[in-house]
Amino acid sequence: MKRRQFLKDAAWAGVLAAAAPSLAACAPKAEESKAARLAATLPYRPDGTFTLVQFTDTHYIAGDPRSARALECVKEALEGVKPDLVIHTGDIVFGKPDLESAKEILTPLAESGIPWAVALGNHDSQFGSSRDQMYSLIRSLPGCLNTEPDPAIYGCSNDAIGLEGVNGPDRVFYLFDSMDAVKLKGLGDAHCYDYIRSSQLDWYKQISVQLADGNAGEPVPALAFFHIPLREIERALLEAPNRFLVGNNCEEPCPSRVNSGLFGLFLEREDVQAVVTGHDHDCDYVLRGETGVYFIYGRFSGCDTVYNHLGREGVSDQKVSGCRVFQFRKGEPGFRTWVRLLGGEKQQVLDLI
Repeated sequence: MKRRQFLKDAAWAGVLAAAAPSLAACAPKAEESKAARLAATLPYRPDGTFTLVQFTDTHYIAGDPRSARALECVKEALEGVKPDLVIHTGDIVFGKPDLESAKEILTPLAESGIPWAVALGNHDSQFGSSRDQMYSLIRSLPGCLNTEPDPAIYGCSNDAIGLEGVNGPDRVFYLFDSMDAVKLKGLGDAHCYDYIRSSQLDWYKQISVQLADGNAGEPVPALAFFHIPLREIERALLEAPNRFLVGNNCEEPCPSRVNSGLFGLFLEREDVQAVVTGHDHDCDYVLRGETGVYFIYGRFSGCDTVYNHLGREGVSDQKVSGCRVFQFRKGEPGFRTWVRLLGGEKQQVLDLI
């Protein structure tokens, strides 16, 4: 059995046996939603630039020597890049003690003085603590921008962070909680990753409309960050030979079986330029879909507690963790992105519009 399939089956078995209560803890309750708002609006640097680092899939286990590379990767990237914002797209931990593990791997962020936020992954509520408990611990750490969960919105880590423009935010980063797994009627015990729910779509649309209304009706450019990729990435991968793909594509994507409708809403709102995810450890590519929206994987930031095969020149026996970097310039519509490997090497330097 392939290691990736084993990981999926083991996770699904845990969900069926014990994890359902922790998933339900973040499900929406019958309460009125709070007014949609930005978690924060951050300034550009004096030179007009803004740099964001994405970590993903650190899969950290406190006290496990196999986790050493993940902690080194996080510390070195913070020092080497000195970003203005950090977003972790989930699977922060991969074992017990889960809360201690999360605190340990996130402490470099908390001590850096750099604002940061998370979009939780499917494994972040599978090792004893509920999703609410994990999210509460994360929010208690210094520098975290994540806000208190809205009881009417599915999941915990649904947030929006803006960049300060002349007449209001001129760019926004949406974070969605793609949750864990779900049982679907008619599929029996077949594995199905969860999907972005209607309450989350409503939340995003409300903020998107508000920002456009404050921008003379024009959509405010955005990137969307979450853990589990959307089904539309599979269609984009089939568009060869005309597709634009740069980076390592070394495993098939593992989205939900359910098309959430989120991508269609992105197209309707005309603001999200790229969907940025993790989850599939052996992928770190940038893929341009037929609609012009980019599908972007972060670079695996983890260690040897879980499968990973990416090296310096594609798949090799020399595993190298890293992160993805995004750079924005005030007043310019596109952005630059690249992969930074542990040790400082840059790969895939791309200017995207």
